[in-house]
Amino acid sequence: METALEVYNDTETRSPETQPIKRRKKKSMVWEHFTIEAVEPNCRRAFCKGCNQSFAYSNGNKVAGTSHLKRHIAKGTCPALIHTQDNDNNQLMTTPYTPKSDTPRRRYRTQTPSPYVAFNQDKCRQEIAKMIIMHDYPLHMVQHPGFISFVQSIQPHFDDVSFNNVQGDCVATYLTEKQNVMKSLEGIPGRFCLTLDFWTSKLTLGYVFITAHFIDSDWKIQKKLLNVCMESYPEADEALSLAVANCVSEWGLEGKLFSVTFNHPASPSAVENIRPQLCIKNPGILDGQLVIGNCVARTFSSLAKDVLEKGKDVIKNIRDSVKHVKTSESHEERFIELKEQLQVPSEKVLSLDDQTQWNTTYKMLVAASELKEVFSCLDTADPDYKKPPSAEDWRHVEALCTFLKPLFEAASTLQSTGNPSAVTFFHEVWKTQSDLSRAIAGEDPYVAGIAKTMKEKVDKYWRDCSLVLAMAVVMDPRFKMKLVEFSFSKIFGEDAGKNIKTVDDGIHELFSEYMALPSPLKPTSEGGKADGLSDFDTYIMETTGQNLKSELDQYLDETLLPRVQEFDVLDWWKQNKLKYPTLSKMARDILSIPVSAAAFDYVFDMEPREMDEYKTSLRPETVEALICAREWLLENASSSAAEQMASAIIKSEA
Repeated sequence: METALEVYNDTETRSPETQPIKRRKKKSMVWEHFTIEAVEPNCRRAFCKGCNQSFAYSNGNKVAGTSHLKRHIAKGTCPALIHTQDNDNNQLMTTPYTPKSDTPRRRYRTQTPSPYVAFNQDKCRQEIAKMIIMHDYPLHMVQHPGFISFVQSIQPHFDDVSFNNVQGDCVATYLTEKQNVMKSLEGIPGRFCLTLDFWTSKLTLGYVFITAHFIDSDWKIQKKLLNVCMESYPEADEALSLAVANCVSEWGLEGKLFSVTFNHPASPSAVENIRPQLCIKNPGILDGQLVIGNCVARTFSSLAKDVLEKGKDVIKNIRDSVKHVKTSESHEERFIELKEQLQVPSEKVLSLDDQTQWNTTYKMLVAASELKEVFSCLDTADPDYKKPPSAEDWRHVEALCTFLKPLFEAASTLQSTGNPSAVTFFHEVWKTQSDLSRAIAGEDPYVAGIAKTMKEKVDKYWRDCSLVLAMAVVMDPRFKMKLVEFSFSKIFGEDAGKNIKTVDDGIHELFSEYMALPSPLKPTSEGGKADGLSDFDTYIMETTGQNLKSELDQYLDETLLPRVQEFDVLDWWKQNKLKYPTLSKMARDILSIPVSAAAFDYVFDMEPREMDEYKTSLRPETVEALICAREWLLENASSSAAEQMASAIIKSEA
């Protein structure tokens, strides 16, 4: 039996009589994988060199073509296609059967096979570490039989990863991301404000989440989680101060720290231990006064807790009534039918509260209050409903909602997409204090009792934070000292003058400290170039300084800007930084002071967050690596998605 190659080699030696048809040389690449053999007279078939499967080729003068042969090779249906492991570079490649030939290998022009991706064990381990970090999976999942089976089904050559391996990979990912964060913080022009968010655990260990807040070179407020410190004795007075000291040293924040805010009701001694961190490293920054002992979110939660405690019996009655409706489909149907019959206009939907989140209790009370008419008549339509709240209960519910509503609205701003300003909370705290004073003077003893308890905490918060909040108000060109003077006259009465002077003196003292800052923090001449006349500048200051207004006094004396709703105070200072070169630096730092240390999702928590049992079983260094790296990776992913969206919008508008 002749092969195709022999047939073609003999064509030149045959006579015309023995070669009735002259065939052109076959150029298709399939002939590197097939031979043609005659199986019957005038019938030839193509045989695969890899699996020896035969295919139609020619019958008489009809030729079948090569498309079906290409499909056999290109689509991988040939059983001879094998996977070979390259031991030198540890890469797994899939290669179709290829005969040895001295001729260069040609590529198919149609229906080329999909390219095979090189397998890289190290890259896969890095991606597993990122997956565990970003989705908060347990490290031990790599040893779970289900995970091992799943990975083996995808890539049999992947080596199993131990707990220690993946722990090391996660820490390595954290260290890489940490270097990126450190590099991004190097060019920050202003100072840093720290918040301390305290978490507890069932093992009596404490965890302090330290976040830096700052304003970047584009005058945008930013924040970065820096540390998660485990404290073996969280109740110790020096626990928080040690955490701050370690953070300052580790991140190179010496001389750059401006304020510290924490949400844990620490002892006075713990607060005093933190003040030296500001004074020693930042000489003269108001003698360490910029320590906020309790953030606004925790203050609001504490006030809400007092309200709910005063009304706990009434709230239980309401909760039981809501539970009766929501835990039975038939009960809920009767409730809805009765509501329609009574034509109650409320669109509120009943829901049970999560007693760890005070906003859910407030929403439950509001909804129930609007539907009280239905509850009052429900026993006539639902014989299973036995104890409707009394008229007195509903009156108390309305009083509770009156106290909770302003707290809820103010705390909700902390969950807004933007960063709430201290000006907003200056107004909220001042208004709350005024409302409570009026409630105490009212005739309702139930309302007055609640208001008195709340006012004690508001007064304490105001004493601790009024200076910081007032300084932020002064740096808003719509208010300056005028709003401070107006609000303090309402709050302090005869003592208003003394308290206004405290704010005014504090602002001027801080400005003097910024004027005394050495280079490079102190601004040079416009353009950043020295002109050789520094001695002349000193002479001018010495001889005429008494007659010149400072930047601060010039700013305070200028007319207030109109109060427009969309006003961006940071952008205003960005546009006026050349007019107020030193004051703008001070404004940048003051306006970066955060009003809350609570994370976005935990604003309404009734108690401090608790670290889960799994993480408390890990080494402290691993816990910090997992939590910080997750925060950073998610920020990067969010930023990348935002950039892609912006790019798509720009392209669509082009």
